Amino acid sequence: MDKCKYTEPVKGYEIIFQEVDVDKVIIPPIERPLSNTLIERLINSIQTLGFIDPIMVVPANGEGYYEVIDGQHRLEAAKIVGLERIPAFVLPKDLRNYILSFNIEKAPGLKEKAVQAYNLFMEKLQQNPDMKEYELEPFIQYPFYITIGFVIERLGDKKFPGSYFERILQKVDEFLDMPLKEAEKERENRARKLEEVKIVLNQKAEELGVTMSYDKQRMVSYAFQKLYGRGVKFLGEDFYTVFDNLKEAIQSLTPEELGITAEGGTL
Repeated sequence: MDKCKYTEPVKGYEIIFQEVDVDKVIIPPIERPLSNTLIERLINSIQTLGFIDPIMVVPANGEGYYEVIDGQHRLEAAKIVGLERIPAFVLPKDLRNYILSFNIEKAPGLKEKAVQAYNLFMEKLQQNPDMKEYELEPFIQYPFYITIGFVIERLGDKKFPGSYFERILQKVDEFLDMPLKEAEKERENRARKLEEVKIVLNQKAEELGVTMSYDKQRMVSYAFQKLYGRGVKFLGEDFYTVFDNLKEAIQSLTPEELGITAEGGTL
């Protein structure tokens, strides 16, 4: 297959359409985990229709090697089917992280976004420890993705219920004006604070006989509203103060406030 080049009409950079060797396409560490279910569907699609949806890649280190920035599931399905070469759009290498941040092949959940943000943080830390953390903003939608990523990957809490705290984190977590080598410790400290609150939440839920995930999330929301009211946008307190206050508010919750009956159900 001959290479076909064209100029992107908005930004003016060159894109190449060509075939690439599947064995020379690398999945970068900041990509989200593979979904076996999606791979199975893509295998069926390839066997039925053929490989008609090119992947996107950027040049990688090594002659003829590429990193996939959109299409890792299609790549894996192609390998399983036994394809040796597949069509790809080759984009300039400097677009790599921007494209990864907008990859929509599979709508990611909060955990996947957090792990991806953590991996990107660590990759940039290794490459340039003096880089300011706020320079990651073009690639990571919310800074709290990094904090939750630290809970999951650094603290090893793979089942951390990040959605319980998502709306609060949007109000108090921010990109840091410090080098990544310093931000790493700060992110770990923030992650440990979230883990503290989760432990208190689970203890209080057990005390109240609450077992459902939805009800635990409601406990967090109620405790937060007790502290700051409904619909508040600016809290005026730092990250640690907010979550220390939240921890105390959760500990002080009563069955009456939550509408919990003696049998543990809600009124």
